[in-house]
Amino acid sequence: MTRPRILVVGAGFAGVECVRRLERKLSPDEADVTLVTPFAYQLYLPLLPQVASGVLTPQSIAVSLRRSKKYRTRIIPGGAIGVDLKSKVCVIRTITDQVVNEPYDYIVLAPGSVTRTFDIPGLTDHAFGMKTLAEAAYVRDHVISQLDLADASQDPAERASRLQFVVVGGGYAGTETAACLQRLTHAAVRRYPRLDPRLIKWHLIDIAPKLMPELGEKLGRSAQEILRKRGIEISLGVSIEKAGPEEVTFTDGRVVPTRTLIWTAGVVASPLIATLGAETVRGRLAVNAELNLPGHDGVFALGDAAAVPDLAKDEDAVCPPTAQHAQRQGKHVADNVIATLRNQPLQPYVHKDLGLVVDLGGKDAVSKPLGIELRGIPAQAVARGYHWSALRTNVAKTRVLTNWLLNAVAGDDFVRTGFQARKPAKLKDFEYTDSYLTPEQVRAQVEGAGGQERLT
Repeated sequence: MTRPRILVVGAGFAGVECVRRLERKLSPDEADVTLVTPFAYQLYLPLLPQVASGVLTPQSIAVSLRRSKKYRTRIIPGGAIGVDLKSKVCVIRTITDQVVNEPYDYIVLAPGSVTRTFDIPGLTDHAFGMKTLAEAAYVRDHVISQLDLADASQDPAERASRLQFVVVGGGYAGTETAACLQRLTHAAVRRYPRLDPRLIKWHLIDIAPKLMPELGEKLGRSAQEILRKRGIEISLGVSIEKAGPEEVTFTDGRVVPTRTLIWTAGVVASPLIATLGAETVRGRLAVNAELNLPGHDGVFALGDAAAVPDLAKDEDAVCPPTAQHAQRQGKHVADNVIATLRNQPLQPYVHKDLGLVVDLGGKDAVSKPLGIELRGIPAQAVARGYHWSALRTNVAKTRVLTNWLLNAVAGDDFVRTGFQARKPAKLKDFEYTDSYLTPEQVRAQVEGAGGQERLT
């Protein structure tokens, strides 16, 4: 008899934790495990702003999936673009643009999320995101290039537009991105004697009335005070009306000349979820507390792409899309997949949130571990200690710690690495959201309308 086929989609926190646990708890002859991911590494997303600002090198937060000598999972280098639940087939587009059908017996859907955008004129054509390693490296190159070009320019208007930066999104990603990059430009301008430091302006805007409301009133206000003292202009209740190559128009009527618009206004579940034709909650797949899709045995979903009931809170709450929940859900779903294989009862997922940490760079941070409000160096110690401990391998921990120490001693560097090509690459070019199929296209592909059956 052939072994059961377990297919895991996505190599984020949830997918990797699931695969690792399956490997540890299943014997090699008990099941075959396959992972679908464009990149053979797990990205530690919370530290992306520090990659963008050059505090950390890109490879320090990209943890290889192939380092473990015990690793036996088969990796398909590509992205899932459709799932046919009836036929138990996942449609995959490989990194060479080959479309293949991958059959499964059990599937774990952990495709994560993509940047949430709105129908704002010029947004996807002119904005940068902060969701992938490539975007973080690209944004760093772009910001430094603006300083270089402004320094060389003889045109005051061009110089002013290159030295203004706009970040949209007052959540953790946007706040940390603005904070870390502002520190980079503030330190860099000392190396540009022809530039007036007063011309460098950072704008952080959000349509919400508060910055990071999850932190609470006091800590949220503390974060605002820290950023404003640094010179970051914070505008709440404001968003983007339209974006152009050299200016951005706010919804309050202001027109800001800028060549840098960074969009971090939230995330939505991967478009893969829409191909299933199943019930969703605000775009996230509706699953039960056992992380199973109701009515479909052997189909599990978790992480950012699933609306997992939060049993630690009230009846209608769902788990927030955080790394903390994704990691624990990954281990839990692996246990439930194994329980299904062995005809054992499934267990509901329960986890009480441990708190929140926000690293604002340097000695500045605000944290709320276990409900305790911290600011300054104690908060920074907690924030970095949490991130450091969450890294999966000792190699990654060593690299990150070394980078932090080197940055603290030697300061920032301002070298452009050359990732920025002559052709501009914006938000729409990094996340490939137009690659997914419709449910009808998935059915046609599975039924044999042009496509190889399986990669072997």
